[in-house]
Amino acid sequence: MRALQITAIGSPLDELRLSDPEPGPGEVVVRIEAAGICRSDVHYRSGHRPIPGVPLVPGHEVAGSIVAVGAGVPLERLGERVCLHYLVTCGRCAACHRGAEQFCEVGEMIGLDRQGGYAEAIAVPASNALLIPASVSTEAAAVMMCSTATVLHALRRATLQAGERVAVLGAGGLGISAVQLAITFGAGRVFAVDVNPVKLAAAERFGAVPIDGTGDVAAALRAAGGVDVALELVGLSDLMRVAVASLAPGGRAVAVGITREEFGLDPFRDLVIAERSIIGSADHLAGEAREVLALAATGRIDPGGAITARVPLEAAAVNGAMDRLERFGDDIRTVITPGAG
Repeated sequence: MRALQITAIGSPLDELRLSDPEPGPGEVVVRIEAAGICRSDVHYRSGHRPIPGVPLVPGHEVAGSIVAVGAGVPLERLGERVCLHYLVTCGRCAACHRGAEQFCEVGEMIGLDRQGGYAEAIAVPASNALLIPASVSTEAAAVMMCSTATVLHALRRATLQAGERVAVLGAGGLGISAVQLAITFGAGRVFAVDVNPVKLAAAERFGAVPIDGTGDVAAALRAAGGVDVALELVGLSDLMRVAVASLAPGGRAVAVGITREEFGLDPFRDLVIAERSIIGSADHLAGEAREVLALAATGRIDPGGAITARVPLEAAAVNGAMDRLERFGDDIRTVITPGAG
């Protein structure tokens, strides 16, 4: 099969042919029809976020059709249109039992710890292959497996309540989903912050109040009364400082974006005096992936609206899309469509 790999940190992906995957016991092989390009993949390629090793096929926003099943998997699953929950976990360790499967003692992530979706096919545990509702497109289902499910988890970590004000810092793939989910869950006002006017316009179309990120964002949000929840989705220390500075008393700033930068604060001024909180949010749960699929099936959210570009499974096209994402270009979510190559 054709695949794209990170073969050297800091270098473009290479295109090559790998052996077709075979399903082991309890596994399925999925013919990939859509794979989202996430900022995490850009971090893996650049080395900004260390990876276990190379070569690696990245890609954790994956959807397609089941074309083979292993022992113990019902034949009836052949032909199912599925998207992949990207965390492969044991279900038996203490973390899994307490509902924190993203910290599974032996867990692996598709496209990081095991080969991912920048390929024509992939083998995964059958339990990771989630049925896509008939009314949801394959492309939308793919991007929901990270961008939408991850911000759902972040909003849950923030204990968002109806009527509360939310700031979404970064109007990319995660940000557009965050705007939609916050509104769906009854947020009073949702502010979207970005330096890119194209992305701000997209967030506004989904109901957000746009805030130009080149100005004094914290002052603008405080002038609006401050926010109860601020989601930092990009991975920039400056934005995390803005998130904290924008909070109303009792507000919660949630760190979601990948970063290796530290950010400073004054504990008394920034946290104690107004009982503000800083919360980390890592990945999401399989149940949350199913939940966003159900929300999309009923039309309450439209994650496919964040897809602004499609590229074939070709090194030049995918590296170009990753380059644009790294430069904070106009694309919100780009999807690789292997069948178009």
